[in-house]
Amino acid sequence: MAETRLIEISPVTRVEGHGKVTIHLDENNQVDEARLHIVEFRGFERFIRGRLLWEVPVIVQRLCGICPVSHHLAAAKAMDQIVGVDVLPPTAEKMRRLMHYGQVMQSHVLHFFHLSAPDLLFGFGAPAEKRNIFEVIRENPQLGLRAVLMRKFGQEIIEATAGKKIHGTGAIPGGINRNLDIATRDRLLARVEEMLAWAQDALAIARNYVQDHRALVDSFGSFPSSHMALVREGDGALDLYHGRLRALNVAGAPIFDMLDYNDYHKVLVEDVRSWSYMKFPYIRDLGPDDGWYRVGPLARMNTASFIDTPLANAAHQALRAFSGGMNHSTLANHWARMIEVVHCVEKIRELLHDPDLQGTDLVAKGERRFEGIGVIEAPRGNLIHHYKVDEHDQVTYCNLIVSTTHNNEGMNRAVKDVAVTHLSGQPKITEGMLNHVEVAIRAYDPCLSCATHALGQMPLQVEIYDADARLLDRASQCMG
Repeated sequence: MAETRLIEISPVTRVEGHGKVTIHLDENNQVDEARLHIVEFRGFERFIRGRLLWEVPVIVQRLCGICPVSHHLAAAKAMDQIVGVDVLPPTAEKMRRLMHYGQVMQSHVLHFFHLSAPDLLFGFGAPAEKRNIFEVIRENPQLGLRAVLMRKFGQEIIEATAGKKIHGTGAIPGGINRNLDIATRDRLLARVEEMLAWAQDALAIARNYVQDHRALVDSFGSFPSSHMALVREGDGALDLYHGRLRALNVAGAPIFDMLDYNDYHKVLVEDVRSWSYMKFPYIRDLGPDDGWYRVGPLARMNTASFIDTPLANAAHQALRAFSGGMNHSTLANHWARMIEVVHCVEKIRELLHDPDLQGTDLVAKGERRFEGIGVIEAPRGNLIHHYKVDEHDQVTYCNLIVSTTHNNEGMNRAVKDVAVTHLSGQPKITEGMLNHVEVAIRAYDPCLSCATHALGQMPLQVEIYDADARLLDRASQCMG
């Protein structure tokens, strides 16, 4: 019998949530198949049923401790529709936007510096004990300190708008429950210019990495795909809080454009596969084989016509010029992510100077409805919340398509591409080889707990079995 091998990376490290990778090698040690398995079970779509509509924006934040604001706002936008509000008071809209920009900023900073920077600074094959934020701080104390303080600033924006840094209550159906007092505004304004300077420095790190390692970037988990994101209605500008759906094919031509996101279910289908608890969305008209797409920072850079803040727009144009069109490189997400950090800080500065944030008209009312859809651009990409309620205000239906779910097919393809390049023909596992596969996954900044609901912890080991299920080799995988 020809000997085959199964390599398992379990769990994938330095991501939010739990998942594993299985890599199948044939008798010649060539990669035959590689898959990212999401082994948690998500229960939120079920146990949210029966809850009262006003509870939902608070409850759904428990999906995630890293991006709770995204779920809070997407659910609040859906509940706005259910209470009959299509246009929020200016204070409510701007407070929510300020909250969202703080969220995207802190999440991107956390991912770039704490999760990805160890790979980018020390190399994908560096010893596992080297690849962590503590080594980043040891090697570059100033950079490490900035990473901590930038995230702290984003969290303070969230606290000022949502009431708490994690799992706040600021957004309510029809509006917001607070405005921004002058003292808090002035305290935040005193730091914003420093944050903007640091954000531009971080952008330079990400940009220089991609430009200086172009051969690696162009070959590492890089493949053509469609991309989808919200864009601002009318002019197609980047809009992280609200807009219409735009999907572009591999050449940059529109598949659909300026689509009302309330019609998302007319263009997107969620496929199910036996080996993952996470679904595989695709564009209905293109089918499951050709209709998959990617979302997230790079997808937003590909789909946005421009960015309405000057520093981020200049960076966006530089990325476009470097790419010469659509950019499909997995590692280019880091550059795109830092462009968005600059954009968020520019938007925070703009809003902090807006007197509407001290307004007192916080909540609007309208004619009651029984269905609502909220869509937002979360840090990791497009996020859809869809609810139906009954006459007693209890939820009867809930469907969530989170960013990581949108990217499921793309991540799986990246895993296989990198595995073929770095594992095929190798007779022995090394930790550095396995980390290359994880680097490809990390570039998407996946939030596996958003896409699923964890039931427990997973063992931390890599094992190889033969075709008769005999254990051939075992290696420990460090929590990098």
